[in-house]
Amino acid sequence: MRDAVVRVLTELAPEHPEMLLLTGDLGFGVLENFAAQFPRQFLNVGVAEQNMSGLAAGLALEGHTVFTYSIGNFPTLRCLEQIRNDVCYHEANVKIISVGGGMSYGAVGMSHHATEDLAILRSLPNMSVFSPGDVWEAAEAARYLVCERGPAYLRLDKSAAPLSTGTGEMFQPGKIRTVRRGSDVTLAATGGILGEALRAADALGGQGISCRVLSVHTIKPLDRATLIAAAQETGGIVSIEEHNVDGGLGGAIAESLMEAGVAPRFFFRMGLRNTFSSVVGSQQYLRQVYSLDAAAIVGAVSSKLVRAASSAA
Repeated sequence: MRDAVVRVLTELAPEHPEMLLLTGDLGFGVLENFAAQFPRQFLNVGVAEQNMSGLAAGLALEGHTVFTYSIGNFPTLRCLEQIRNDVCYHEANVKIISVGGGMSYGAVGMSHHATEDLAILRSLPNMSVFSPGDVWEAAEAARYLVCERGPAYLRLDKSAAPLSTGTGEMFQPGKIRTVRRGSDVTLAATGGILGEALRAADALGGQGISCRVLSVHTIKPLDRATLIAAAQETGGIVSIEEHNVDGGLGGAIAESLMEAGVAPRFFFRMGLRNTFSSVVGSQQYLRQVYSLDAAAIVGAVSSKLVRAASSAA
């Protein structure tokens, strides 16, 4: 996803001389081509994410479209006050790119994980939040953000789901993608963990369970219409996110459905529950540890469907 986004920024930089890319002293292997081609549109601010956010806001208020770039929670939680006061309050045209969303940097430990960012960033006024599930969504989200004004957060996962675009499909910000149709249960995933949802859907399909799979690439604004349809047309909704369940995708879905007065037959949030991802290991290993891999999704869905059937009887 990271490489796809940087390719888009490199492609569009000549057409948008107002676009600037700021990095917090990392990403040189992937950013060096951009920096070499457009030295006047690139700046390494050093390991100073708070300064980077304040600088980005000032440049944006002078007419620039500014992308900030760092890993995990560094460009978000470390400089939350600057994002809130400088960027969002002034509606500055700053786009925050976080590479390594969720537990992508698993072996480095929880200080490099981003498992509360969606909840916190979506709570900020004027902030749009994107969390693509595959490489195509990541590239298209970046393309959109180059031209769209206002604060935005682009959360990129190290993993990515297989490409699932249809012929001629257009990326629609704020519109959930239905990547698999089904009627028994809805799996709503955000980020690269969409791949686990698709693998779970395949396994459940082998058991005769028809899964609708949604890629929620835009957390804010959230597509209420697609979620309401899923609640009304399928047997239940399971949200899946490499993030704490409090305030993340699951919370956003629940809020939207409750406000709309629509209740699914069952609803279950899959994510971290009141814990830090303190175990060290690969991203895939951590998904197994915290019951977020395909096998865990299959187990959760099967259990919920059995319980729902018993309640109905």
